[in-house]
Amino acid sequence: MATKNLVLVGHGMVGHRFVEALRARDDANAWQITILCEEELPAYDRVGLSSYVGSWDPKELALAGNDYRGDANVELRLGERADNIDRSARKVTTSTGAVLDYDALVLATGSYPFVPPVPGHDSDNCFVYRTIEDLDRIRAAAEAAGPGATGVVVGGGLLGLEAANALRMLGMTPHVVEFAPRLMPLQIDEGGGALLARLVTELGLSVHTGVGTAGIEAVGDGLSVELSDGSKIDASLLVFSAGVRPSDQLARESGLEVGQRGGIVTDIGCRTSDPDIYAIGECAAIEGQCYGLVAPGYSSAEVTVDRLLGGAAEFPGADLSTKLKLLGVDVASFGDAHATTEGALEVVLADAAKGTYSKLVVSDDAKTLLGGILVGDASAYAALRPLVGRALPGDPAALISPAGAEIGADALPDDAQVCSCNDVSKGDICGAIGEGACDIAGVKSCTNAGTSCGGCVPMIKKLLAQSGVEMSKALCEHFSQSRAELFEIVQASGTRTFSEIIAKYGKGTGCDICKPTVASILASTSSDHILDGEQAALQDTNDHFLANMQKNGTYSVVPRMPGGECTPEQLIVIGEVARDFGLYTKVTGGQRIDLFGARVEQLPLIWKRLVDAGMESGHAYGKSLRTVKSCVGSTWCRYGQQDSVGMAVLLEKRYRGLRSPHKLKLAVSGCARECAEARGKDVGVIATESGWNLYVGGNGGLTPKHAVLLAGDLDDDTLISYIDRYLMFYIRTADRLQRTAPWQEDLGIDYIREVVCEDSLGIGEDLEAAVERHVAGYKDEWAAVLDDEDKLSRFVSFVNAPGEPDPTIGFDETGERKVPVLLGTPEIRSASVGNAR
Repeated sequence: MATKNLVLVGHGMVGHRFVEALRARDDANAWQITILCEEELPAYDRVGLSSYVGSWDPKELALAGNDYRGDANVELRLGERADNIDRSARKVTTSTGAVLDYDALVLATGSYPFVPPVPGHDSDNCFVYRTIEDLDRIRAAAEAAGPGATGVVVGGGLLGLEAANALRMLGMTPHVVEFAPRLMPLQIDEGGGALLARLVTELGLSVHTGVGTAGIEAVGDGLSVELSDGSKIDASLLVFSAGVRPSDQLARESGLEVGQRGGIVTDIGCRTSDPDIYAIGECAAIEGQCYGLVAPGYSSAEVTVDRLLGGAAEFPGADLSTKLKLLGVDVASFGDAHATTEGALEVVLADAAKGTYSKLVVSDDAKTLLGGILVGDASAYAALRPLVGRALPGDPAALISPAGAEIGADALPDDAQVCSCNDVSKGDICGAIGEGACDIAGVKSCTNAGTSCGGCVPMIKKLLAQSGVEMSKALCEHFSQSRAELFEIVQASGTRTFSEIIAKYGKGTGCDICKPTVASILASTSSDHILDGEQAALQDTNDHFLANMQKNGTYSVVPRMPGGECTPEQLIVIGEVARDFGLYTKVTGGQRIDLFGARVEQLPLIWKRLVDAGMESGHAYGKSLRTVKSCVGSTWCRYGQQDSVGMAVLLEKRYRGLRSPHKLKLAVSGCARECAEARGKDVGVIATESGWNLYVGGNGGLTPKHAVLLAGDLDDDTLISYIDRYLMFYIRTADRLQRTAPWQEDLGIDYIREVVCEDSLGIGEDLEAAVERHVAGYKDEWAAVLDDEDKLSRFVSFVNAPGEPDPTIGFDETGERKVPVLLGTPEIRSASVGNAR
């Protein structure tokens, strides 16, 4: 029976961890715990706050066991804050007037968002990004502003980019303003920051670095945000995410010692200047140092639990490593990332073409890993971070080179820390696996590894695989099935809505992984318009507006030109549209004309002109067929052996609009000279004297692959039936976002040849019939929007949209190309492997 009272002020992630740890270790049930939670919601995953966008279900973020149901030793008081601490009487008075006695008091009050004192900071439509309630307010303002509206985020650090991502997911056009000369200045260096800025800019953000916010003025229903360089941004809303400050006001008022820069000062045992009061998490200044990450917060919670139970644990220091995906871009920073250690050397590999930046910081003899930075591809993080302070298993340049050897799980010693958030070693994980943990969920349950930021999950997978455990192919936490299994379920059951699919075959409300995946499956199995009903809410930005968002927030329009053919009348209309709407025109590598610079509300007007001229959507925005490129073939070329243009037109019209796990590109060359570059495409057709050679599995991207020969000297009908089977087999069985090349490598070309050419599975006719149904049901997506008032209503102007064409888009009077201006975008410099210091 409890003999001592403990009051915990604050119920965030660290507070919840404290309660879990104390209840797990308090074998004598000596402590009765009362939790004061100022929010109406119990502890939730604040690190994953952005995932709340889309589901809008707080239960999706709830931490397991956060209500302590059935535990008589824990009382949780929601919506009740601590207003006063009487240290001499050891009593806490709450916002409801209740007075609670304590033998020990633990302050886990966290931090609050810093709002720079710029003029107008308290204007309407200015928000902070910290809680679920904050996101609900931002959502309401974004919905009122409408699709495409501009949102400004002040702060380009971790939270700032998370906030920008949230605005993007809400359909807004985000601008990020960062006072430092680069994004994420605390975590990454100049080279990494430059690449990150370029990558997020390409995804639709406008980045302004090296400038501050000078003032905010309410203008109509929106805001005018003035920057320190004199420029202005007209916006619908603004989010402050310029850092946090320790919530130490309650401690100050009670006379506890606080740090010069804030925070409740504690010793290495997390005890404050009052021996009966402890401070943990972001509000604590442990020996004068505040930590803003969850891992050191968890450590402080564990130390405090040990002290309360009679131990002498000390705060071990903090691992400030970070790995996250910002707007789909991998970013990781670990150890001495900025090379502050005396004699440290930097080994850097920057590949601007592939969009990757890797840096390892090593000791002066290049044998010990001190830290590193990874941008664009952080797959090596899980293996590298545990090696900080240890001998490297090989040449540092080779470890970050694409051609270098991968670091295996066996390279880590048993005491290497795999999960820094929860201080879990490789030995702990291997021990759990040895005792029967046979999947990620099992390891998480036994060790807590991977339950916080998730950065260690790839290494956990390696350890499971090394132990001979078969890995789950679950699509995400909401569906235990793989994408291929979900495809079969949808096809067999005839289920046509995401809500029905997840209710019957999944759990929860879905996420940004399963929603677009199911949307693609639904589109692949019917001819319904992707903006019909519930489908519309599942689409990403490009599919939502049937156009590609460009880095300046405008959209590009690409009409289809089967085989590259275009009539003179259609060319004239394209030119007139570009002229009338002030668009930049570019002939693409796929033999089409791209029109850049259109605003959302202009899209239907542009489409109508093009549709009236006999053109249709080129699906440049979708995971679907893009183009079928061709040379002029036997029609014009003296070397041509077959009509490559005619075949390209036939194929493009057959597969147009066919949704798939990833984009598809085809090409037809009229002879072996290969002018259409068919062997670089997912499906490549090359003419021979007696028919067609069919090549499959060619891709561009980070790891370009040449297509391989599937079958040779085919007649027209056989060629088409093989392509039907290949594409539909890929659509049915590939993983989410898996291109044809890796899919083909997984299955093996011999197996695919057996299925496609020999019909070894007996499904050839079924695959061909599926394509025939697609062909019969095909409808142009642009024309369908123009004929539907409800769909048209989505394409509305955003607040403060300019009424005239952007003067930085298109061509000047001399014919020179103009370049859209993006303020503050860092210059990208080339770099090479080598020791910079």
